[in-house]
Amino acid sequence: MSTLLPPGPPPGSPPPGPPAQDERNPAPLVIAGIAAVLVIALAIGVPIALRSDPEPAGPANLDAVKVYGDLGNAHTIEDVDYPQVPPVGGPHDPVWLDCGTYTEPVRDENAVHDLEHGGIWLTYGAAVDEDDVTAMAAKLGHNSIVSPYDGLPSPVVVTVWGRQLELDGADDPRLGLFLAAYGDGHTAPEPFASCAGGTQDPGGGGGASSGSGANV
Repeated sequence: MSTLLPPGPPPGSPPPGPPAQDERNPAPLVIAGIAAVLVIALAIGVPIALRSDPEPAGPANLDAVKVYGDLGNAHTIEDVDYPQVPPVGGPHDPVWLDCGTYTEPVRDENAVHDLEHGGIWLTYGAAVDEDDVTAMAAKLGHNSIVSPYDGLPSPVVVTVWGRQLELDGADDPRLGLFLAAYGDGHTAPEPFASCAGGTQDPGGGGGASSGSGANV
């Protein structure tokens, strides 16, 4: 008995084509899709990341130093309403404050007399601890006053006559730059005078009778 075979393609017919789309392996299409998503994500994310990087900090400088002129230096036994905190100059008590580090606030009018003599006044707020105060005081020359001060605009403020700089803290590198630029007292009306021999009373006493440092 003979076996019947299915009829073949008629003569001259093209060979059968590839299998239908749904019969192919889907893996290449999935990989291609993932790659496209990654390319888009990188194209969007990389520029954003670059823009969000913080700019590197520049070297420390004295651009933030505030300069004051026309301060006047008359003597007065009255309290003075100074416009700066702490004051940078102006009318002041006839008695200056003795050099040194004080553990309580000092009277403005006496400390301003020290500034007139070319002294440095370093003031600090409550957040600065004792070790930091000692470290800062060691950087100053002998002609200086260090004292706490209420209501400062920054943790530390360094002042000479007519010049003032707000510092971020005891380790602010600008302190050294300020001292190098202004620590010699050249901005003061009576530069190179000493603060030695003034009153050691932080309250000043309010007048020339409060100590031996009356200016003549």
